[in-house]
Amino acid sequence: MAIFEPKLAEGMAWKTWNNAAEQARGLAETVADALREALIERGRALLVVSGGRSPVAFLEALSGAVLDWSKVAVSLADERWVPESHPDSNAGLLRRHLLKGAAAKAQFIGIYQPAASLEEAAEKADRYLHELILPIDVLVLGMGDDGHTASLFPGSTNLVEALDPAGTRRCLPMWAPTVPHQRLTLTRAVLQGARVQILAIQGESKLATLSQALSDNDDQRMPINAFLRSPLSIHWCP
Repeated sequence: MAIFEPKLAEGMAWKTWNNAAEQARGLAETVADALREALIERGRALLVVSGGRSPVAFLEALSGAVLDWSKVAVSLADERWVPESHPDSNAGLLRRHLLKGAAAKAQFIGIYQPAASLEEAAEKADRYLHELILPIDVLVLGMGDDGHTASLFPGSTNLVEALDPAGTRRCLPMWAPTVPHQRLTLTRAVLQGARVQILAIQGESKLATLSQALSDNDDQRMPINAFLRSPLSIHWCP
């Protein structure tokens, strides 16, 4: 297979995997190694991952990693505004595919909050997320075909505030262009401070989106742009 490697900013890295299974295993090993390093250096580790269907194989592989999970905190880059029991819940996804076996000892810090409105839920989540001991040690992001990452969607009402690198909010309400519309997302100010930053993508369409983003400097049009700089490592497979 021909190896494709786009032109990246200085300090960024690119890894091509042969297929999704290899990517999941390799990504799990990379993340586990980074968590072990954080445990050695800090005595604890904070992992933030993305939800959706694409990360399932990676989460399953990571759940079997040998490390002191009791000293690891796990959170989400974003969440749908639904309770954990809902099939679309990212928290529920983590419970099923990551936080099991030895990994069940990890501390889970969720984003969903019951409230009368999405805005109130985001305010409650923002206060709750102050339990996160920053910086994030390992961040694993995904990317949509529209250039969104986490729930930082192009055109969303709060996108300017959410992408402010000096913002003071940890969580903001966001609106997705597809159902379910209501989302909660960590902000750029929180995400960009991660010590290890990984973007995991699959397929030719995501590669085309990434190529477009790399030539586009508008974070509002393609929010992934806010993260396409050092120390990001991109893991791609066909």
